[in-house]
Amino acid sequence: MVQTDIHFHDTHLIPIWERVQRGHRLSLKDGLTLYRTNDLVSLGKMAHAVQQTKSGDAVYFVLNQKIEHTNVCVLSCKFCDFAAKKGAPDAYEMTTEEILGKLTDDIREVHITGGMPPDWPWERYLGIVRSIRDRLPEADIKAFTAVEIDFFRKKFKMPVEEVLRQLKDAGMRTMPGGGAEIFSERVRKLLFNQKIGARAWFDVHKTAHRMGIPTNSTMLYGHVETLEERLVHMMKLREAQDETGGFLTFIPLAFQPGDTGIKPKDQFTSAIDDLKTIAVSRLMLDNFPHIKAYWVMLTEEVAAVALNFGADDMDGTVGGEKIAHDAGAISPMALKKDQIIRIIRDAGKIPVERDAFYNPLALHAEHVIGKIPYLNSVPFYAHFEKQRFRILPVVPRRMGVLSEKGQIDAGIFSLMDYVRQEKELELMGWCIATRDQVKSVMLFSREGWAGLDGKVIGITDDTATSVKLLRVLLEKKYNVRARFERMHAGVNDNSGYTAVLLIGDEALRRNKFGLEGFELVYDLAAEWYDWRKLPFVFAVWAQKRSLAEADKRTLSEILGSSLDACEEDFVPSAGAHGRRIGLTDAETQEYLEGFNYRLGEREREAMTVFRALLEEIEPIRSERKPMTKG
Repeated sequence: MVQTDIHFHDTHLIPIWERVQRGHRLSLKDGLTLYRTNDLVSLGKMAHAVQQTKSGDAVYFVLNQKIEHTNVCVLSCKFCDFAAKKGAPDAYEMTTEEILGKLTDDIREVHITGGMPPDWPWERYLGIVRSIRDRLPEADIKAFTAVEIDFFRKKFKMPVEEVLRQLKDAGMRTMPGGGAEIFSERVRKLLFNQKIGARAWFDVHKTAHRMGIPTNSTMLYGHVETLEERLVHMMKLREAQDETGGFLTFIPLAFQPGDTGIKPKDQFTSAIDDLKTIAVSRLMLDNFPHIKAYWVMLTEEVAAVALNFGADDMDGTVGGEKIAHDAGAISPMALKKDQIIRIIRDAGKIPVERDAFYNPLALHAEHVIGKIPYLNSVPFYAHFEKQRFRILPVVPRRMGVLSEKGQIDAGIFSLMDYVRQEKELELMGWCIATRDQVKSVMLFSREGWAGLDGKVIGITDDTATSVKLLRVLLEKKYNVRARFERMHAGVNDNSGYTAVLLIGDEALRRNKFGLEGFELVYDLAAEWYDWRKLPFVFAVWAQKRSLAEADKRTLSEILGSSLDACEEDFVPSAGAHGRRIGLTDAETQEYLEGFNYRLGEREREAMTVFRALLEEIEPIRSERKPMTKG
C-alpha cells in the first residue's frame, strides 16, 4: 500500500483506512460511513492511495467510437429518453454502410449498444460486427449489453452461450457493462420493470467470462436508489469478480434526468456525490483493476477531479454517443485526444493510450519508470520516492514494447526485452532471480512433458521471457516441440489448450488454489535449476543509456533505499498485496525470500547460459554487447 499521510477530520474514517492498509475487505457498514462523511478530502486521499497501488500514476484513455445502430426499442423504461417506437418521428435505424461511415483508421475500440427493434433478423447483428471487424481488423469490438444479449436469447431462441459464441466468432472481443442500472428489485419494479434484473445480468456476464470474454460493469446512481442499494450493488459485483475475475472496470453512471419525470430536468447529481461515488467504489471494489470516470455523464471538469479520487480511466473520445445526451447530459458530444491528454496531465498523471484490455499503446509523458505489477516486484517500489519520476505499472511484454518506442526511462525489464534492446538500455545492479523454484511462472498441463509434443500451449499476453524459457525447456531439455498461442489479458477460455503458461500474481493464485482441468503443475524455475543447477533471471533493472547522469544517480539511490527497507521483513510492505491474491503473511514472506534481487556473478552466468541455449533455437534480434553494470 502506498504510504499516505492523511490528516483525518472525521475520525470514523481512521479504522476503515487501517483495514484498507492491511488489505482487509470493507463491509456495508464501512461503505455507509464513507458515503456519509463530510471529510471529502480524506476520503479522496484514501481512494487515491488505493488507486496508486493498482495503476500508479497512469490514467487510461482509448480512441473509441460509439455506434448506436438504432433507437427503436421494444422496451419502455421510465428513465430512458433515447428509445423510440417503430415508425415514430424520431426513430432511426442505421444501415451497415452508415455505421462503417462513422469509423476512421485511428479508432482502437468500437462500442456497440442500442435499442432492441422488434423485426431485425439475427444475421443483421452478426453482419454489423463482421463488417466492423473487416473494416478495422486491429480494433477491439465491444458489443451489446446484457439486456441486449438476453433479448437475443429470447427472440432468436438460442442459449446465452450460443449467442455469445456466434458474436465472438464474428469479431466481438469484449462486452460493455450497461443494463445493470441498480441491483434492486424495488427500483427495477419502479423504473424498468420490463428490463432484466440482477440474476439475468450476472448470468450473461458470468457466461461471457467463462467463454474468455472480459466485460465492463456499471451502476446507474442518482435517481431513486438509496445509499444502501448502491453499496449492495457494488458488493454483488465484488462477489462475482471473486468468482470469475472477468470484469475489466467499474463505471459509475450519473443519472441524467432529461424528460423522464423521475427528477426535475435540471436536477443532476452533485459534484460531491459524483466524487464520493468514485472514491467509495475504488475502496469497496478491492478486486477490480480499474474505476472509470465517465466524462460523458460527469462533465470533463468533475471527471478531471475524479482522477485524484480513485479513478484511473477517462474512457476516451466517445464519438457518436447519443443515449446520455438524449437524456440531457451537458458534456460535449466528443473530446479530442489532445484535450483528454491535457486533462490527465493537469491532474498530475501519465496519459496512457490503451486498448480495450488496458494494454498501453502509447504514453504521453516524460520521466516514466516502468513497474511490473506483481508481488515479486513490490520490494523495489514499496518505499520508492518518486521525486521527478512517475510510475507506470505495466506487464513485462508491454513494458518492452513501450521501451522500444523510447517511452520508458527505466524499469525492471523482462530479460528478453533487455537483451533485444542492449544498444539503448544500460544494465543496473538489480534483478528478479530465483535460486530454484519461483511459484509464479507455472505451466498447468493435462499431459506430462513428452505428451506436449505437437500440442497447443496457451500463453498469456503478459509474458516475454517466461515463454522463451518454456521453449528452451521443451526443445533442449525434453526434445519436445509445441505450438504457442497467445491469450489476451484478462479471462480466457482454457478448454482448447493442452497446457497453459501463467505468470505473476495469477500464477501464484492458481499454484495455491489450482486451475480447473489441469492436473499437472510445473514450476519453470525449478525445472531450469534441476537441469542447469543455476538460478534463473526473469527480469533485470535497466535504464536508458541517454538518461541524464543526475537522474541515473538519483534512481540508483531510490532503488537501493527501497530494497533495503523491505528485505528485513517483507510483510509490512507486501503483506496487503499478498492477501489480495489469497496468500497468508507467512506465504508472502516465504515467497519473496526465494528471490535474489541483486545481480551477482551466478545470475550473470545464468543469463549467458540461457542466452546461448535460446540462440541455438532462434536468433535474438539484437546486437550483442557485454552484460555489465551501467
